[in-house]
Amino acid sequence: MAEDKLSTAESLRSTRTYGQVRCMNPSCTSRITPEPGQTKTKCPKCGSEWRIFWVKSGFPRIKGPVWETSQKLANEQWAKISEKKEEK
Repeated sequence: MAEDKLSTAESLRSTRTYGQVRCMNPSCTSRITPEPGQTKTKCPKCGSEWRIFWVKSGFPRIKGPVWETSQKLANEQWAKISEKKEEK
């Protein structure tokens, strides 16, 4: 009797997550679920904000970062690093 084996594509089908995107911050990569039609979304874990476009209904993709938010987060991080160097 032959075993029912799934192909690679069939086994990966169960792990698909439609309607979500991954945070593009390399230290985060958590899943984000934007509201339908939303053009910007913020990662709840790291605070990075991303511009979203919709390939079709229910199928979002990240277009790029929201530069103002990215610049603010980078400046805050730089200030923390500078404070630590001054303490030494």
